Amino acid sequence: MSKLQKLHVPEGDTPQASAVLRACLTAALVIITIATGQSAQADAGLIVKTREGPVEGVARNGVAEFLGIPYAAPPVGPLRWRPPVSHAAWTKPRIAAAYAPACAQVKTLGVFAGPVNNNEDCLTLNVFTPATKSAAVEKLPVIVWIHGGGNFDGSAVGYDGGKLATMGHVVVVTIQYRLNLMGFLAHPALDHEGHPFGNYGLLDQEFALQWVHDNIAGFGGDPQNITLGGQSAGAYDTELAMVSPRLNGAFRRAICQSGCSTDLVLPSLESAEATGVAFAKAAGCGTGTGPDVANCLRALPAAKIEELAAGPASALVGSRFVIGPMVDGKIIPLEPVQAFISGRFAHVPIMNGSVADEENFFLAVMRYATSPDAPLTAAQYEGYVSAAYAPPAYPKGTAKQILDRYSPDAYPTVQQAWNRAGSDQIICGVRRFSRIVAAQTPVYAYEFDERTAPSYFPAMRDFVPGAFHTSDIQYVFPLWHGGPQGTPHRLDNAQTALSDRLVAAWSNFARMGNPNGDGNETWPRFTDEHGAEWFIEKIGTPERLPDRQYSARRNCGFWEGLHTGSQH
Repeated sequence: MSKLQKLHVPEGDTPQASAVLRACLTAALVIITIATGQSAQADAGLIVKTREGPVEGVARNGVAEFLGIPYAAPPVGPLRWRPPVSHAAWTKPRIAAAYAPACAQVKTLGVFAGPVNNNEDCLTLNVFTPATKSAAVEKLPVIVWIHGGGNFDGSAVGYDGGKLATMGHVVVVTIQYRLNLMGFLAHPALDHEGHPFGNYGLLDQEFALQWVHDNIAGFGGDPQNITLGGQSAGAYDTELAMVSPRLNGAFRRAICQSGCSTDLVLPSLESAEATGVAFAKAAGCGTGTGPDVANCLRALPAAKIEELAAGPASALVGSRFVIGPMVDGKIIPLEPVQAFISGRFAHVPIMNGSVADEENFFLAVMRYATSPDAPLTAAQYEGYVSAAYAPPAYPKGTAKQILDRYSPDAYPTVQQAWNRAGSDQIICGVRRFSRIVAAQTPVYAYEFDERTAPSYFPAMRDFVPGAFHTSDIQYVFPLWHGGPQGTPHRLDNAQTALSDRLVAAWSNFARMGNPNGDGNETWPRFTDEHGAEWFIEKIGTPERLPDRQYSARRNCGFWEGLHTGSQH
């Protein structure tokens, strides 16, 4: 059982309550100093004591930033492919003024990811809190954010929580976790060692949540009011956290940005272990299942592991050895969709949604990696659909149905036909999740339809990004631009107004489980199949669309029919 299931914030005159009060008062004294005497200094230092030791952050533009804090010991040597453990304590203030290096990864997602590295010492987090007197004495809502990247790429670098902290008056924590083969590997030699196994990246996220519960009061946050959220893979991981019995009671709300979905299908433990055995063989550790193989795997150079994690330059999921989260029976006890249908999940309020042009991100990755100056062709599109929707995963003729409905001849360009087909499928999986869960817990469903959003990809001839997957991140985390090779763009006035609305909605939701706050109900709760409404976010006046119309707009009847006919 996770320690998180036993956590609570004590009330009354108890030693535990006194400890919490002392931590809050300590933070108050530190942050009052910043707010009254040093707030204009970009390099002003401030110190907060954590369970391992003091950390010294900086105050910038009204935000107290604590960057690159280790929340667990480096998972290296004998700790590779084991659950995270506490970091060694320190006594002198640890400087927390810069982001820590990203976790080991390959450049599978182009300018989104990176830098390519073999770093295993990466279990760090970043805290952003308002550098004000009131923030120090209040218990502010906490948003813990999981970055995207398919669970094989990405990092917490560049997710600047300052706007959420100051405008939304919340504490923001962004975390890093083991990726690709470092974070998700099942092998009998490892799985029989008597510790939780397979989903090491998810165990890292769990451990980071434990750190937040133990320490966030010192930063002005309320450990009993935590919202867990993420984008893309981070949203999927949030979905899995709702299913994991180990995290029961660890957070009160969930935000799924592109998005919690019924399309999240995980490999079984048997399948994952078979892949792990194939990886061990390819790595030169043989096909055995004893301790000698575990020792061999832990002795592998990190560079060798990342070499085997890399797929072709044009691939979107890495090599055949990279499978991501799995149904291991303990951390993830069953397929997520079955958990939500049967009600076996954390019944917390959920914000769940998509962007209008999800697929354009993946098309941009493919263009960037292969032929940035050559527009997509009908032959490429038809070849992809024929391969992706072939038997036995889908019934014979499925690909033709998709190509008939989303014919290139019906759109100005091949890219737009391809984008609409892929985006509608993704969006309809998110919609189906919202419909299933809304009968059991509050859901606020949305679509981000801001098609002038800046693209951090290099310009590519005849490519129109639209409201592409990841485009909405920069509206919540200013100047976010993917990995180090992405290009940041400042939002214009109209885009900034939309950003302000989104930040207000997120912080309201973190505070009270409702994105509207105490004002009028402009963002409707998604209530039932026939009366439910979608909130369409865009520049200007948001749109409220009844679910039936939204379903028709995105061809969800068609996609759900294909889903029913498939073997997924």
